[in-house]
Amino acid sequence: MLNKEQIKEIIPQREPFLMIDEVEEYVPGDSAVAYKMVDEKEWYFQGHFPGNPIMPGVLIAESLAQTGAVAILSVEENKGKNALFGGIDKMKFKKMVVPGDRLKLEVKIIKKKGPIGIGEAIATVDGKIAAKGELTFALV
Repeated sequence: MLNKEQIKEIIPQREPFLMIDEVEEYVPGDSAVAYKMVDEKEWYFQGHFPGNPIMPGVLIAESLAQTGAVAILSVEENKGKNALFGGIDKMKFKKMVVPGDRLKLEVKIIKKKGPIGIGEAIATVDGKIAAKGELTFALV
């Protein structure tokens, strides 16, 4: 299990944009499973939406991307690099994510060619799919 400080040793994101709280497991270059505790005090709930807070889909996608970045950037030859979005494909949002949810984030790297790769990403809450799709990344 990696805590926030250990996650920061692998990926460059910092608060308030560090979107994962802990990593349950990871296999360098292959996969990662992380969690985000969705707190009512999150900065984005002030405007999304007042009286009906819902985690923005784009931030769920970012949380998944950061989870995938743990897998990719934990490979020795990638230390000190950054994984940037190259694309989002087939992303579907199936369930609202709200304060109090524990968002499980799973990413498996399914393709790599040079500095470009694709991760299969699934976010769930209580075993129900909140979002799933493919994330393309570029290492720089």
